[in-house]
Amino acid sequence: MKPALITVGYCAPIIQYAVIYQTEQLHIEAKGNFQKQSYRTRMKIATSTGELTLIIPILHRKDKSERQQYYDVKIENKFHWQRDHWRSLKIAYQTSPYFEYYEDDFEHLYHTTYDSLIDFNNACHAVIMECLQLEITPILTEEFFKNPKQLDYRHLVQAKKEPSYPLPAYHQLFNENHGYLSNLTILDLLFNLGPSAQDYLAKVDLSNELA
Repeated sequence: MKPALITVGYCAPIIQYAVIYQTEQLHIEAKGNFQKQSYRTRMKIATSTGELTLIIPILHRKDKSERQQYYDVKIENKFHWQRDHWRSLKIAYQTSPYFEYYEDDFEHLYHTTYDSLIDFNNACHAVIMECLQLEITPILTEEFFKNPKQLDYRHLVQAKKEPSYPLPAYHQLFNENHGYLSNLTILDLLFNLGPSAQDYLAKVDLSNELA
């Protein structure tokens, strides 16, 4: 697949990592505007009762005259959100086939304080890439491009826009409770499929996913 441009999210949805896996050259937007209600601050997991969204609280600016840049967004750490998110992940996935295999890789992220949202998301992304065994050196953009030369997949970080092509089903821990839940966080795929996650990402059809 041709070079692709993405925006890093919070343990982003599976389809974004399908793009990362399939592209010949990865470009990451480092100079984009921050948008609320996106996967920059939230991820979806599967629980025994259905889908659950985990949201990172952010500090709200007093000066709202200009658009806020993603790299300027600060996390509101007076809430125990890291403790709560890790607890939710453990409850949801501790009996999944590969949770214990990857547990130590992710636990430290939730016991380290981050002030910058993009720094935390990049740290999560780095661990995910290691777990997927993807050795890819991305190119970071130096400015915002409205019409980039690369295949534009930045819209995949928007929580309100779901994939136009259904993702292949795989076994999830609570399938019998509520059926298959599509395009959850990449952690759901890792904890359920483990090393076979790469094979799954290779099968995802991205032909309908351009902005």
